[in-house]
Amino acid sequence: MLLTTLAGSLPKPAWLAEPERLWAPWRLEGEALEQGKLDATVLAVKLQEDAGLDIVGDGEQARVHFVHGFLANLEGIDFARKTLMGIRNNRYTAEVPTVVGPIRRKGSVHAAEARAARAHTGRRLKFTLPGPMTIVDTIADAHYGRREDLAHAFAEVLNEEAKELEAVGVDVIQFDEPAWNVYMPEVAEWGVAALERAKQGLTATTAVHICYGYGIKANIDWKGTLGAEWRHYEETFPVIARSSIDQVSLECRNSRVPIELIRLLDGKDVLVGAIDVASEAVETPEEVAATIRAALRYVAPEKLYPCTNCGMAPMARDVAYGKLAALSAGAALVRRELKAAA
Repeated sequence: MLLTTLAGSLPKPAWLAEPERLWAPWRLEGEALEQGKLDATVLAVKLQEDAGLDIVGDGEQARVHFVHGFLANLEGIDFARKTLMGIRNNRYTAEVPTVVGPIRRKGSVHAAEARAARAHTGRRLKFTLPGPMTIVDTIADAHYGRREDLAHAFAEVLNEEAKELEAVGVDVIQFDEPAWNVYMPEVAEWGVAALERAKQGLTATTAVHICYGYGIKANIDWKGTLGAEWRHYEETFPVIARSSIDQVSLECRNSRVPIELIRLLDGKDVLVGAIDVASEAVETPEEVAATIRAALRYVAPEKLYPCTNCGMAPMARDVAYGKLAALSAGAALVRRELKAAA
């Protein structure tokens, strides 16, 4: 019970990419870059093990961005045709590639780093993929016309990729859907259906990660507009609870999400974010334990997985791994309390 894990990304080594920034440019090229990505993946796995995580991930070391790293090996996307567009309902803008034809995989996207991670850990292995709605919200479309049609096209290739990752030996496949905190009506209208298509036929544990975003200025400024309580989940949780997704990952530490909302996820495993990714302060084990105890009022311990709020790609590496160690230590505190009370 209380198996610890991470939401997804971790900082990359300074020899691989420019540190402490999103969309960090690579510092290697050609074969050296490809090998460096695998080396960084193995290093991230080992550092997670050292931090005490029970379920480890690749840390997204081989991707320049959690969405665009997946898009890089797909047909139908023109990366030279850049479009400036608003993302997350115009929370921020970015130059993004454009869909110009049918979406298809050219081949494996992430199998190489999944194999590298699987070969170097005996622990349960988690791998993250961007969810269909979030991809649609992060790319321009000049071919499909309707957002839901584009989402289902991406869902089909995500499903192909997920099945390949499962065959490699990945135990948990998580789809990241931060857009589900922005376009709530669309989650019910077509978002969940697209995600169901992405997970169709999988036997691995499946998860969806919904969050308030990386600890970057645009997200922090947006959070400041949300009021005293962040109740977005109230609209999406009942829809997710009716889906076939096994796990839901959400942000709790230092968020204004009323913790009792997780009751709306009855029947699901809940990955409770007990690590604040918008702060450089490393939590104490007791602070982590306090978040876990609060969640245990609404989720059974065997269905609660202490986790990070979101990815930690822009953080300093010592801070990120210090936070993971605190996560493990805090979970151990509560685990001992539960055993003593049994």
